[in-house]
Amino acid sequence: MHRMRLVVAICNGLGFMNGSLLVAGRWVGAACMGLMVIVILAQVFFRYVLGSALAWPEEASRFLMLWSTGLMAPTAFRRGGFVAIDMVVRLLPRAVATVLSVLLLGLMISVLWVALNIGWSEVTGIGGRFETDSLRVPASFDLSVWVKVPKSAMMASLLVGVALLLLVAVELLLRNLAILMGRRDDLRDIPETVQLAGGAE
Repeated sequence: MHRMRLVVAICNGLGFMNGSLLVAGRWVGAACMGLMVIVILAQVFFRYVLGSALAWPEEASRFLMLWSTGLMAPTAFRRGGFVAIDMVVRLLPRAVATVLSVLLLGLMISVLWVALNIGWSEVTGIGGRFETDSLRVPASFDLSVWVKVPKSAMMASLLVGVALLLLVAVELLLRNLAILMGRRDDLRDIPETVQLAGGAE
């Protein structure tokens, strides 16, 4: 009984933390998406209206796209789970579906852990020390000094995205373990979610 309460408490606490992090991630990701659209439209104007394409919009839009994906994909996973696998899971009895979900999430956590280490090596390794080709940011308040953005800032989107996905996967794993223990009613709901462990009774 004590272990059940501990699993539920950890799951609810992790859920609260994930919810807070992902709310911030969605706002920043949406801002990146909006900026990306502005950058692309600006490049279209300069390229096709003025006939003089700018050097930096392609790299800037790629930078913003990576960050918007890294920050918003974990929310999609937390709310929707495995989109294709869910269709199969829901045809199974609830207990079998929950066990299958636990196995899949355990496998996913292993893969994400490997990806997290790859992301860390990309950010901190020699590749991250190089600079982007054309993306610059101001380095002084009077905008007189501009420096190139290091590639590690772009690669960090992978690290942050995978870290958030890993936290969500751990939360979903604990949720399914709690459901196996019969503590579904003690779990806090995930807003606008599609439960990973569906299925018939």
